[in-house]
Amino acid sequence: MKLWLVFNILHLHFVLIFGEKTCHKKKPNIVIIMADDMGFNDVSFNGQNQFITPNLDALAYNGIILNKHYTPPMCSPSRTAFLTGKYPIRTGMQHFVMANDDPWGLCPNEILMSHVFKANGYSTNLVGKWHLGYFKKVFTPLYRGFDHHYGYMGGYIDYWDHSVIMLDKNYSRGYDFYNDLKINYRGRGQYATDLFTNEAIRIIENHGPGKKPLFLMVNHLAPHTGNENDPMQAPLSEINKFQYIKDEKRRKYAAMVSKLDKSVGLIVKALSNRNMLCNTIILFYSDNGAPTQGLHSNSGSNFPFRSQKNSPFEGAIRVPAILYSPLLNQRSYVSKQLIHLTDWFPTLASAAGIKIVSSKKLDGIDLWDNLSNAKSPISRKILHNIDEIFGYSSYLEGDWKYVNYTTSNGKYDNFLGRIGNELDPRTKNYYSEIMESDIGSSLNKGNQKCSTSTLLTKNNVERLRYQAKIKCPIYPLMEIKSFKCKPLEEPCLFNLNYDPCERYNFAKYFSFRVKAMQENLKSFRKELVPSVYKMGDKNANPALHNGTWTWWVDDTYDIGIPGTYCKGLELDIRYKGDLKL
Repeated sequence: MKLWLVFNILHLHFVLIFGEKTCHKKKPNIVIIMADDMGFNDVSFNGQNQFITPNLDALAYNGIILNKHYTPPMCSPSRTAFLTGKYPIRTGMQHFVMANDDPWGLCPNEILMSHVFKANGYSTNLVGKWHLGYFKKVFTPLYRGFDHHYGYMGGYIDYWDHSVIMLDKNYSRGYDFYNDLKINYRGRGQYATDLFTNEAIRIIENHGPGKKPLFLMVNHLAPHTGNENDPMQAPLSEINKFQYIKDEKRRKYAAMVSKLDKSVGLIVKALSNRNMLCNTIILFYSDNGAPTQGLHSNSGSNFPFRSQKNSPFEGAIRVPAILYSPLLNQRSYVSKQLIHLTDWFPTLASAAGIKIVSSKKLDGIDLWDNLSNAKSPISRKILHNIDEIFGYSSYLEGDWKYVNYTTSNGKYDNFLGRIGNELDPRTKNYYSEIMESDIGSSLNKGNQKCSTSTLLTKNNVERLRYQAKIKCPIYPLMEIKSFKCKPLEEPCLFNLNYDPCERYNFAKYFSFRVKAMQENLKSFRKELVPSVYKMGDKNANPALHNGTWTWWVDDTYDIGIPGTYCKGLELDIRYKGDLKL
């Protein structure tokens, strides 16, 4: 009786927020491909030539290049924002990321995008990384709206043996790779990017006429590092293709990105072979900026943006992103629309004909009509983050960005990730490389019943690439001390229209705007849910769980985390499956 009552209350809560199921003859397939820790400057459609990404570039030039796409600055907060449509401060997920032994996660009473699409008739699939908690089974994907999960629960794994070793803890090495709720050893020894690609293709190939529309998230490990004692991993044959890159770490990084690029190509090719592209929406983005230096550094480049992952600056939060679909009325352009990761919940729901009755509980807005029709950008206010533990805040109103304090004592707040002079030999035939890539050839095969490709001339490609490249002008008159940003000492104010690279601090000259933005931040602070971050639990040690990283807290206990907003929601965790929404 108790279980029945809780589920019915949750169902009512769901309907009040999101509305009842809506019926459509043919809902679009939704395919989301997420890179991990990839820098803005690590795709060649944004202009860099050290190594090219022909498949991503072909997708970008045939779709929409989302040139002002923002995410939270770290992995777990970013994934939270995407799936909930809420800023991480609403869910207590704003501070840092989960280590494999951390007993916390995204509260199970949150309604996720996966719940909504499943309730509206979709087959929901997650391939790759989860990283939103697994210390109790109820925190894992199959209890969070996904029909299927193939991948790992924590923040990263070794690319080959899929294990995690925490060098700062006296734990044994543990295996972290699942097929649904069962440990899966079958792919051990195979490169993780290939495994995720093959699983995504398997799901697509098994998707046939008469089946549910497809909701597929492919959360890649690449180009995140593996374990700290062997961080940069790629097949030797792939690494050897980039021998012209002098820096060994950057050379391996190029190989990791190359495998990722090929993965995207093969996934789109599989969609084309199944004649699914006409009715599919594809979103590609990186979960946050690259960590060029420091913890889990991968040599990724966010240049010319300032700083890197886990900071309040653009290098942490402005990421490469692409939206592609023949369902878009306008394609092949560079969008200047400010987009935050929370926007994809209402935007993809709108594209799928899922009516959200009230969006008051969501921070994201529906941008489908705006993007599909290339309308003028909507003015936005975006909260990048308030981290009450690190003590910084980052907030955007139109072109004006406010930053107060920073992370790592400002150690990584400079302009990092400048790329060497090496030139990918393929750039000599750049246009041909794009058109002959898996995606380029798939979109131009002509076997689709719709127009999947736009007319991409060489001039069009060059025009789009030029428009996507970030230009950071230097103003000699402002190269003086009073315009320097010192966030540890006082707030900084930037105008991103004139200064996208955050070189010039206008706080002293526009104090009235600083005060106004501080006042607006106060309203967010009042609504902030305290961070649910908790230090590691030695009971997670793989030595206690047959050499695996798995849930270690008794499932029969209340899922509430004492002292947090999650406390008090009591469910019988032995119930296997999803909430009956």
